[in-house]
Amino acid sequence: MQNLILDKTFKGGNYTATRLARAEYENCIFEGCDFSKGYLDNQIFLECEFIDCNLSNANIVNTTFKEVKFSHCKLIGLAFNTCNAFLMDLSFFDCNLSFAIFTELKLASQVFTSCKLEEADFGDCDLSKSKFDECNLERTVFGRTNLQKADFSTATNFSIDPDNNTIKGAIFSRDMLEGLLHKYKLKILE
Repeated sequence: MQNLILDKTFKGGNYTATRLARAEYENCIFEGCDFSKGYLDNQIFLECEFIDCNLSNANIVNTTFKEVKFSHCKLIGLAFNTCNAFLMDLSFFDCNLSFAIFTELKLASQVFTSCKLEEADFGDCDLSKSKFDECNLERTVFGRTNLQKADFSTATNFSIDPDNNTIKGAIFSRDMLEGLLHKYKLKILE
């Protein structure tokens, strides 16, 4: 059984070479910590918050994230598809999630706010009722993705193939409709 660490704040820790103690972290705050290219595999985070942290390319295999908030974090290249998907519940605010991998995850009602998601991979995901609020989705992959009732009304730079994704009831801004027509190589004039 893993150790239980409750209500603790971790500030400015560098876990790139020295690993964070294997434990179940509940209601903890990680602020200004560096986990880049480090090992967070087989950890459990319940009701935790990561603020101004760098988790880029960290190993998160079999890690549990339940009710975890990420604010102002670098999460570049993070393979969320390798996490424990059971009860996964995440929120992202002003994060860099470029090259992150979410393939085959059930992320219904997921909220991404002011995030950079360039070249992220959402192939075969369930993103129904999700919201991409003021997110940059340049070269983000959506393939065989359930986007029913997803909200892209303030998202930019997306390219979604309506023939290869389920988009019934999805919300788009009139100004960004070219993101749905990209594959047809049309010229859309103002």
